Amino acid sequence: MFVDIHMIHVLKYALLFVLVFMIYIVVSTSLESNLYTEWDFLAAIPWMRATLWDFYANILVIYLWVLYKEKKVLVLLLWAVLFFCLGSIATIGYVLIQLFRAQPGDSIKEVLVQTKRSI
Repeated sequence: MFVDIHMIHVLKYALLFVLVFMIYIVVSTSLESNLYTEWDFLAAIPWMRATLWDFYANILVIYLWVLYKEKKVLVLLLWAVLFFCLGSIATIGYVLIQLFRAQPGDSIKEVLVQTKRSI
């Protein structure tokens, strides 16, 4: 149990760091380059298309976990929009919410599969 409590704290801090980093990357890139004006060029790059398919496949897998954990339709719709529009920023936010809701003594398994305290 001590390992799980320690791991939950490590995950919280690691994900908070990644969240801040991703927000910085998205904001700084948005200020430097407009995705909508460069889309035609980017869409022509095969690796860009592959990266987008990979991204949305990952988001789908994460969303399937959310479908298991969440029971309210409006919450499911909200997370779908957030995941598919904000990507890793929303994903990290969802995981952080789950980690911060963990009670003392909860294991990682309980955080991952427990549905009673979900949003």
